[in-house]
Amino acid sequence: MFRKKRGQRQTSERSVETEEITKDEVFEKANKSSDFVTISPLAKESSIRISFYQTLINPDILQQSVLPSLKEKASQIKELSDLMAIVPIEDIKIITDPVMVGHALHDGMIAIYFKDSMKEYALINVSNSRLGQRETNDTQNEFSVIGPKVGFIEDIVTNLHLIRDHLHTTDLIFEELMVGSRSRIKVALAYLEGVTNPEYVNTIKQRLTELDVDITFDNTLLEQMISDHSSTPFPLYITTERVDRAVGAIVEGQVVLISDKSSYAVIGPVTLMDFFSNPEDFYLPSMIASFFKLIRVFGMLFSIFATAFYVAILTFHYEVVPKDLLGPIIHSRANVPFPPVLEVLFLEITIDLLREAGARLPTKIGQTLGIVGGIVIGQATVEAALTSNILLIFVALAALSSFTTPIYKMSNAVRLLRYPFILLASIWGGLGIYVGLIFLIAHLSRLKSLGVPYLVPIYPYRKGGVATSFIRPDYLKYNNRPWYLRPLSLKRYSPDSDQDPEEGLNTE
Repeated sequence: MFRKKRGQRQTSERSVETEEITKDEVFEKANKSSDFVTISPLAKESSIRISFYQTLINPDILQQSVLPSLKEKASQIKELSDLMAIVPIEDIKIITDPVMVGHALHDGMIAIYFKDSMKEYALINVSNSRLGQRETNDTQNEFSVIGPKVGFIEDIVTNLHLIRDHLHTTDLIFEELMVGSRSRIKVALAYLEGVTNPEYVNTIKQRLTELDVDITFDNTLLEQMISDHSSTPFPLYITTERVDRAVGAIVEGQVVLISDKSSYAVIGPVTLMDFFSNPEDFYLPSMIASFFKLIRVFGMLFSIFATAFYVAILTFHYEVVPKDLLGPIIHSRANVPFPPVLEVLFLEITIDLLREAGARLPTKIGQTLGIVGGIVIGQATVEAALTSNILLIFVALAALSSFTTPIYKMSNAVRLLRYPFILLASIWGGLGIYVGLIFLIAHLSRLKSLGVPYLVPIYPYRKGGVATSFIRPDYLKYNNRPWYLRPLSLKRYSPDSDQDPEEGLNTE
């Protein structure tokens, strides 16, 4: 974990060192970069200087708004505060801290100062906020058949706008923080005041402020750093690029973490069953959405245990195989020289290699590799008697089942869990699977997401919440927010106009 008890002391020590940095050191370091420019906009004998990074500013704003105003009214500039009445830009700040000047320059601002007296700096925002951004913000990995297809991009201002555009309420609060000691990244927490439990907001803020890290490249790094448990394959937060999923989480009473330069939002707290829910479930009738959700849960279980049961049955428990199936199994494995565990591991690793290779290659090449490679390798291994036909079917179905999980990180956890169960099944058979299942349940029962038990409402058991975890109820019975989030306002809406708004579905 990056979060340490002495993190605050280290951060304070660093801040003391930072305060000792002088203006000369700030500009001396900046001048080492070829894209850092200092110009004299009026004349060489003038003491007014402008410093900025060429790669971060919008030159059109500088050439059309700032420089013409300075040249036209140069005689009126006696102090830096006069720029507020001269330059037609509202975002102008006067500061004296040279360290803050360094941070502002990296945010795309220009610094105007007097060469003879570098005690004050006028900062004008001329950043090129759209430079390098994608033209479209369609979702790339979380595809939607029904419903909105708008996704986040790598700009925090745009992402906050997308959320605000969905939730037209003053209860929607954005709290911004700066994370990183060497390269500071803007991070924002989004939640509903009066709905979200303040304990979750304060916990995330505390963990972010205690981080002692140089730079964070993506939101997924922050997710790992602020997790309750670091030694687990299961994700404790949901990462999503879909705006509708993030907005839905905010309405439920969860906290959404958004950072600059990241196209993913982090949602917490979450439970295990949240990873098998899809925003499309709310765009479909309840019966169809419930069926698909149960299919995802079944797919997860099948993907973990299918090949493990194959190894256990063929190694220790032939007696459980029906007589009608025993003949085809014996015929398919008659020429296979390896024990079941080795042929299973061979095929499982082959499937994972194909998936990883297909994901790293360009889209068209990756799709061709996955289809052609799977067919060619599968057919070749069967003809070479390295594996059986029946096992090939099981492994293919297990791979397909893992794709039903909507969240990519949970899909990776399911892929990883197959291997220990296969090894345990090869050693102790059905008993090994049972032992592994006990350890898995014990591990899951220990996990928490922002203090919320990972298995709730299954453990701790709550009668009313179990049904809504596995199915998507009708909207007339889905009017309360999840009780385990401890929202300040449990009621979302009243399904019946004649019903008392304080009454609702009992989720206890």
